[in-house]
Formats: sequence, structure tokens, C-alpha cells
Amino acid sequence: MAIVASRTAVPTTALSWPLARREHAALTVIGFASLLAVWWVVAALELVPSRFLPRPDEVVVMAATLSRDPFAGHTLLQHLASSLGRFAWGFGLAAIVGIPLGLATAWWRTLDDLVAPVFGALRFVAPLAWVPFAALWFGTGIGGPVLVIFTGAFPPCVINAHRGAALVDVRLIEASRTLGAGSVRVLAEVLVPGALPSIVAGLRISAGLAWQSLVGAELIVAGSGIGYLLVQGQSNLEPRIVMAGMLAIGVVGLAIDVALRWTERAVRRRWEG
Repeated sequence: MAIVASRTAVPTTALSWPLARREHAALTVIGFASLLAVWWVVAALELVPSRFLPRPDEVVVMAATLSRDPFAGHTLLQHLASSLGRFAWGFGLAAIVGIPLGLATAWWRTLDDLVAPVFGALRFVAPLAWVPFAALWFGTGIGGPVLVIFTGAFPPCVINAHRGAALVDVRLIEASRTLGAGSVRVLAEVLVPGALPSIVAGLRISAGLAWQSLVGAELIVAGSGIGYLLVQGQSNLEPRIVMAGMLAIGVVGLAIDVALRWTERAVRRRWEG
């Protein structure tokens, strides 16, 4: 019965997939349009005073203006470039340190027993809790935001790499050892490829947390960047600047997530094929 059901289900799924994708795209457009419509009506009717909630078109115009004219020392694109530089450092360090650590703790039980208690305690400390130390140790330099980003992005890299390595079929490891492969070769040719889908999924989660942590850090310990732009806009009582910055944060964050989602799907297709 299971074989018959699976053979019947495959053509149905294959035929319905394009329609489901179109429906998904349509629902996404409807969702965004509904949000904009509600926002426009509330702002246009001044159900919320305009000094608190500008219209969507005013925010778009302000974003275009900020892209051309400097505010708080830089244009909007320069603030974004500064933020992306900090993001790349923090996220990159988290991946470089976290993924090997996760794989190593899955491979060596002694190391896992040694690291697990400390990691288990620190991973529950919110990234923004590190902001006072970041400000104390690094001031407004790049080190402070990078530290905060690292603390947000590091745990998913470790956890997903460890989980992916732990789920690799033990028989594959035993077979490779039987064929004479050493520990390094088993790690490189069996453990890492087997854990790759989980690692990429962890990177996607890590990137989202890193981007959120970045903005929080820049609100306090930065002299440039999109978070700094929000603070200066608030200080100038200019909600259009604040919302233009929020729009930029959302667009860039979505672009990062979409890129990593495509990467995750490509890896899973190759791994499953």
C-alpha cells in the first residue's frame, strides 16, 4: 500500500507544484498590498498624527533623498555599506569558528563534554546583553558591533553543524574506516558532506540573528550604519528618516535570507540527488 500511495502522490505533487507556486506568489503580493493599503489609509486620514506615522510615499521619497544627500555624516547607501561590513565580519567569524567547533564536538565526545556546559550557558545570553561590554571594550569602533553580531550568529552555527554531523549514518563512517581512511579524511569526505544541509540551514538562521543583532548594536555602539541612522532620525524628530531606515533594513535582510534560502535549496537538491 505504501508503494502504491507514493507512486500516486508523485504525479499529483508534480502537477500541482506550479499552481501552488503561483498561489504563493499571489498571496505574498496580496499580503504586501494589504499592509500598504492599511498604512496609507491610517496615515492619509491622520488616524495617527503625521509626525508619528508618515505616508508610504513620503517614506519612499525620503529614502531616495537619503540615498543622494548625506544625513548623520553619510548617505543611506554609505550607512548600509558600513552595516554590511560589520555584518560580514561578525557573521563570517561566527561561521569560521562555529562550524568547525560544532563538527569537532560531534566527532570527539571528550571535547563535547568540555565545551557543552559553557556553550549551553552562554548561548542563552541575549546578544544585546553584550552591548555594555562592547561599548566598554571597543567604544564606537568596529569591534563592538562585531562582538554583538558574533554572539548572535555563533550558536546556530555550532548547533546545526553538531546536529548535522551527529545524524550522519554511522555505517558510512565505519565503511570509510574499513577502507583505510584516517580521521582527517573521514571528517573531510564523510562527515562534512553529510552535515552540509544542516550547516547551510544553520547559516540561514545565523544570518537573520546576525542582522538583527547588528541593528541593535548600532543603536548604541556605532558612529555610522543603519542603526545609527535610526537614532539620529529619532533625535531629529523625523519619523520619515526612521521609517526609511527601517525599510532599508527590511529589504537588505530579505535579500540576505532569499540568497541563503536559494543556497540551502541547491545544497539539499544536490545532497538528496
